[in-house]
Amino acid sequence: MRTNPERRQALIDAAIEVLADEGARGLTFRAVDKRAAVPAGTASNYFSSRDDLLTQVGSRFYERLQPSAETMAKVTEGPRTRANITELMKEVVARIEAFRTGYLAMLELRLEATRRPELRAVLTERVREDLDFNVRNHLESGQPGDADTVRLLYLALNWLIVDRLTLPDIFTEEQSAHLIETAVERLVQNA
Repeated sequence: MRTNPERRQALIDAAIEVLADEGARGLTFRAVDKRAAVPAGTASNYFSSRDDLLTQVGSRFYERLQPSAETMAKVTEGPRTRANITELMKEVVARIEAFRTGYLAMLELRLEATRRPELRAVLTERVREDLDFNVRNHLESGQPGDADTVRLLYLALNWLIVDRLTLPDIFTEEQSAHLIETAVERLVQNA
């Protein structure tokens, strides 16, 4: 297997785009090579199998969605109020909407994981780590609400994001913002 990290990342990023545009059935090494504008056969030199590529895409999605230092400071040092949590939730939705192809690729991966136990195991571990990270940061920061608050916001916002990215005419931006505000207001107690 080849080890050029920049080339590997470019191939994984191309795979994200292929998944978002063509779905899991369209994800082939040839399609990834074409999207990455590299010679035919390049992807097969970097990934042992299609399953390996799918797994790497799952990890890369989370790498690209890491919150900024400014956002993390709002969690750890920001005011302990519903308003701060509302702004943080709006930032999460905006960050994910800005990486539309990544989220759509992740939806494809989740569907594919129902048929591929190895991928399901990797995605389960990665999503659980992400959720645990968010719960831990929330609780350690002293923000209002408990672990279930974080989990319920995760569930609510994920479906809002699915609708915004797949059926954008269901909710306007204003309606989406209002729904985020309402979810926080109803879920975050003692603020």
